[in-house]
Amino acid sequence: MGEPGAARVAMVCGSPTERDTMARVGGILELFGVSYDESEISPHRSPRALANWIAELESRGVEVVVAVGGVNASLASVVAAHVPMPVVGLPMRGGALNGLDALLSMVSMSPGVPVACVGLDHSTNAAILAVQILAVADPGLRARLTKFKDDFESAAGSS
Repeated sequence: MGEPGAARVAMVCGSPTERDTMARVGGILELFGVSYDESEISPHRSPRALANWIAELESRGVEVVVAVGGVNASLASVVAAHVPMPVVGLPMRGGALNGLDALLSMVSMSPGVPVACVGLDHSTNAAILAVQILAVADPGLRARLTKFKDDFESAAGSS
């Protein structure tokens, strides 16, 4: 599911240190049977490669992008500025401000260029948000999401 092809969700990070986070997002997507792929492209070191990746998203049928960023926090905003599909920003702790700069970069977008953003290091929430977006037009996925939330609530009530 993590290979390029008919992915519904495209995940991108800007550095190798963020690959583990993408893998956690992928693990949740797999629980729901959502196809995805993963790419590592630095918006600063490989801007042309990123532009090419962005240009191919729609033709590949991608419906949601999850952009992971710590030091590369601009990745989510660059993608969001160029695509019509929702972009979920996943800010990571690190750097001089321990991720606060990444979080603020993702939530402080210009009007008309939104990035849906989850909390610092919240890979599970990024995946669930992507699933919720897809479930709007997918009754089967919505049923799996409803069961997941029911199970989640039941488990929380027993603790």
